[in-house]
Amino acid sequence: MQNVLDTIHKGLIVSCQALENEPLHSSFIMGRMAVAAKEGGAKCIRANSVADIIEIKKNVDLPVIGIIKQVYGQNDVYITPTMTEIDALMETKAEIIATDATARVRPDGKSLEQFYDEIRAKYPDVLLMADVSSKEEAIYADELGFDIVAPTLYGYTNETSGQKIYHDDYAVLKDIVQVVKTAKVIAEGNVITPEIARSVLDMNVHAVVVGGAITRPQQITKRFVDAIQE
Repeated sequence: MQNVLDTIHKGLIVSCQALENEPLHSSFIMGRMAVAAKEGGAKCIRANSVADIIEIKKNVDLPVIGIIKQVYGQNDVYITPTMTEIDALMETKAEIIATDATARVRPDGKSLEQFYDEIRAKYPDVLLMADVSSKEEAIYADELGFDIVAPTLYGYTNETSGQKIYHDDYAVLKDIVQVVKTAKVIAEGNVITPEIARSVLDMNVHAVVVGGAITRPQQITKRFVDAIQE
């Protein structure tokens, strides 16, 4: 476990994801994307779905943060929301599993504490990453025993809707770094330039995740087009 955390320390984690409605949705493409990320110096890959993770692991020997995005009805928790997704990810041998660790009730009615305890009882050695949206949620995830905490969902909950990690001089990230005692803090969410990535690493975080700015060409293109049209 510690070797994986050492491997990613102060490094770049590239999120290689494409949803079903996106042009690059393909496990084969995500596998090649992971190769490109490794060649560029990435230390770890974050990936969604069993198929993508298996393909990525065929192509690179980097550690993987695995998630499964699964929507259950009208419930807002969709990042690895239940034990069904945890069990599936464990079969991929992903080194780290990330889950929504917000205060919201999960699709099966379990609290985060109940869910965490169930994971630890079945898979005591797996590295767990808490995707949170606030300082308070980060504190709670740390107290529960998550190995990694990240403000991945900052801006994606009702309370934080529309906010970006780099707004207000990175206040939420700075707060999380200060209050988390044991877990490693990873910066994730709207890190769209190398300068932002460098800035957050200087805030004493363990590593930084970059996704769309590297692996979603439609988003990259839109930023160029918006700038040109201005």
